[in-house]
Amino acid sequence: MMLQVLPLLEQPFLQNKYAQALTIVIITIVAATIFTLLLKSVVRIFTKKTKTELDDMLVDKLKGPAWWFILFIGLHFAIIPLNLPTEYDGNITKSLIILIITVMVARTLDVLIDFFGQRITKRTKSSLDDELLPIIHRTSRILIYVMGILVIISSWGIEIGPMLASLGIAGIAIGFALKDSLANIFGGISLLMDKTFKKGDVIRLENGTMGMVHDIGLRSTRIKTWDNQIVTIPNGNLSVTQIENWKQPDLSIRITIDFGVEYGTKIEKVRKLVMDLIKKDKDIAKDPEPRVLFTEMADSALLFKARFFVEDIAIKLDTEDRMRTKIYDALNKAKIGIPFPQRTIHLKKR
Repeated sequence: MMLQVLPLLEQPFLQNKYAQALTIVIITIVAATIFTLLLKSVVRIFTKKTKTELDDMLVDKLKGPAWWFILFIGLHFAIIPLNLPTEYDGNITKSLIILIITVMVARTLDVLIDFFGQRITKRTKSSLDDELLPIIHRTSRILIYVMGILVIISSWGIEIGPMLASLGIAGIAIGFALKDSLANIFGGISLLMDKTFKKGDVIRLENGTMGMVHDIGLRSTRIKTWDNQIVTIPNGNLSVTQIENWKQPDLSIRITIDFGVEYGTKIEKVRKLVMDLIKKDKDIAKDPEPRVLFTEMADSALLFKARFFVEDIAIKLDTEDRMRTKIYDALNKAKIGIPFPQRTIHLKKR
């Protein structure tokens, strides 16, 4: 468009270089305004027909910088008739154009991060991803603006190699200073990506800590224990420890009740007695099938294990307590002795 305008500057009434520059600026402003109006009206007609809001968000974010982009291009052509010194000829406007392109790239990336990031955060109950999004925003902006500034500096003929080396050394120093915080942040990201657990899951750690996941933060995870206490653990530690998740792959969980009877008791009688109790309980799952196992002939008793599943970990403790009580009462009612360890001592007379 600017190349088509330049021949008009040869008209007699525009022989003055300042008039030529002013004319280009005015034409550019008009062109930028028309372009902005087209974005608001014509382009929006097409974006509203799409199912996604991404294109509408991009138009809202880029219409302002687009106006300035066109204006700066016009200014670049406007200074040509002014015959500025060679070292400044076009460098200022080039820098402005690079700057506005940097802003447009940063805004586009912001929209993409928001659009796709919010889709992810809506699927999770953790606050980790909500904390992570602002950090991703800030980090991406810093990187883009640093790159834009370096390109601007390079356009002025300044060597950026030493600057890049300095930035690398500074980055290493900062990394060492913040290594623990970075380890926790990356540990939190790995927990989120691996879906090790989510808010509300019941977990047990390698050190024995057990409870419900209260919140997953950027640097740490909080666990609410059965004693109603909050234990805060750095994510860096969680990413390298063994974790049992009692709510994965589903809410069902197996219960094992150990008991013993006295020697001389018929095995099948005990097995049938306990199996009848299990089958009558409404909270015990039919699949997998419950089992009563005769596991050991110990020193003082015949040992058994009653194994069965419940469909929700929330009822595990109550069901376990109820069934242990029923087994004890049933054995007593059936006159089946429940022995306890005992020793026989023989005294030798001298």
